[in-house]
This record gives sequence, structure tokens and C-alpha cells, in this order.
Amino acid sequence: MKPTTGQAEEEGVIIIAEAGVNHNGSIAMALSLVEKAKQAGADFIKFQAYIPGEMVVQGESQYRMLESLALGEKEFLLIREKCAEEKIPFLASVFDEKSLALMEKLNAPAIKIPSGEITNLPLIKKAAATGRPLILSTGMSTLGEVEAAVLAAEEAGNKKIALLHCVSEYPAPLEKTNLRTIKTLQAAFRYPVGFSDHTEGYDAALLAVALGARIIEKHFTLAKNLPGPDHKLSLTPGEFREFIEKIRSAGEALGTGRKTVTAGEKAVRAAAGKSLVARVDIAKGSVLSPDLLALKRPGTGIPPQYLPLVAKARAARFLPKDSLLQWSDFILEGKGENEAGNETENNRLN
Repeated sequence: MKPTTGQAEEEGVIIIAEAGVNHNGSIAMALSLVEKAKQAGADFIKFQAYIPGEMVVQGESQYRMLESLALGEKEFLLIREKCAEEKIPFLASVFDEKSLALMEKLNAPAIKIPSGEITNLPLIKKAAATGRPLILSTGMSTLGEVEAAVLAAEEAGNKKIALLHCVSEYPAPLEKTNLRTIKTLQAAFRYPVGFSDHTEGYDAALLAVALGARIIEKHFTLAKNLPGPDHKLSLTPGEFREFIEKIRSAGEALGTGRKTVTAGEKAVRAAAGKSLVARVDIAKGSVLSPDLLALKRPGTGIPPQYLPLVAKARAARFLPKDSLLQWSDFILEGKGENEAGNETENNRLN
């Protein structure tokens, strides 16, 4: 499964369990998140890869918090092993070049560029140069900044790109989610588009799927009451399982877009559709004028759209009132009786 090229619509939406920093710096919690994400049915689990000193000025208040939540190479090796054991691929958002190099070393199947790095074109170019698929989150950015990021990746020779619409508020109010941006991104860039969901609940993600989102990313935690910046807006394992079920159902409901008669509709169509019938007793040789014909259920005979054609024919035999007409019951203008009978095969309902 390739998270950036998008699956065929029939295969469904890719769902990423965003563990982020909800491991609270504990490798045991990180491994438990992997296990629970797999059990919930997620396609991928994603963490955050960063080196505090490469990411934040040490004097900043967030430095200490980020330092306590950072995972190093040793921890990511254990996560990769656990993901292999559970058969769920892992991803990581990269915030600096050293973390990008680590993800390449660990053979991550794709590189995630978080919203805060969307204008970090040097990082995007280096990520693109790895040749791995890129997932670009677009929170806190303008369309022009997204365009610059996409061009940077393309100039580095990488067109395996997916874009995630995102509103970087925690939580993001539903009324500010602006989900029509998904269509804007689809039209502007012709790459698969998904949704990184920071809202509470399921509604925004379900609407995103209806708008064509091919990837859904949602925060995931072991418990909402744990200390940390993202637990409260995240889904618990039970909630995430229910969330995935709803996303899968929404994807199935969207279907393929091809307008056809379903197998179940065929029986209903036979009962509820209408056919050409004799309105009165019709003598052999009579011209089947419209006043001699009616349209009635069931829909197992000649469909109503053939009324203009049949109304020009002559009855090949006596037709009793309310009998469903068959193609062999009349002779079309200019055709012999045998030719008229062949219409039965040529005009059979699908």
C-alpha cells in the first residue's frame, strides 16, 4: 500500500493513526500504541522524529517539553521491529535533516512533512531527493506556499506526492475546518489529497471522505486523561476502531461513481417498473394505436420507451386485455412475422 499515490477508489481510504508524541517519551507506551493501532484496523501508525536542538532555540519554553518527548534512533529501531511484528507500517513526521536521514536509514515507506515545515523548502528538497513518497501537510499555509512546496519536491525529481488539508488548531473547531479546500487542492495540483483531522469527533473526517479525501490522519492515544499536549483531542483505541469502521462504511457508500442497476434493484425493477400492455381486447391484425395500449406493472415486458415504435405495429395474434406485450405479439411496419419475433431477443432487458 502506497500512502502517497493513493489507492483505487474501490480499495478504500488509507487511515493513519497519528501517535505523534502521545507516547509521552516512553518506549513502552510507543510500542503499546503500535499494537493498539493494529488492533483498531489502521493502515499506518505515525510518530514524530526530531532532534530538539535542531528544531527549537534552547531558550524557548517549548524546548524542555519537546526534549522530554523526543525519540532517538534506539527507540525508533524498537518501533520498527514492533511494527514488523504487528504487520503495520510506521511513518514519522520529520522536522530536521538529521531526523530525515534517520527515517531513510530505517527504510520508512514514506516521508511525512508536517505543517510547520511546509515552507522549509531545503528540508522538502532533501526529503524529495530520497525518492520516497512524500506526504505534505498544509496547515498554516497559503495556496501559494503549498505550490512552492510541491514545486520544490518536483524540482528534486519526486512526483510521488500526497497533500493533506489541515487546520493547525488543537482542537480545530468544526466551523473553521474549511473542507472544501480538499477540492481546491485536488484541482490545483492533481495529486492525491487527504485530511489531517484535528477536530473532535468523526464528522469532519467523514465529510472529507465524501469530498474525495484518499488519506485520513487522526490523533490516537491510549487514554485521554494522560498528561501531554495532544491526548485530549485524540481518539482512544475503542474510539479509533469505531472511527475506522465509519470511514470504511463511508468509503463503501461512495462507490465507484458508475451509474448502473444493482443486483438488488433488478428484482425491484421487475416489480415496480412498467411494461406495455393491452388496454382492451385487441383483435389480430389491428393497428396498435396508443389508445389501445397502456403502461402497467410489472416491468417484465416491453419497456415504456418503446411505445412510439409499438404503436405503429399490427397485432400478430389476438391480445387479451391486460396482457403484457411481447415482441412476438405484433408485426412492425415493413417486417414479416418471423422478423418481428426476433425483436424478442434483440430488445431483451438487461
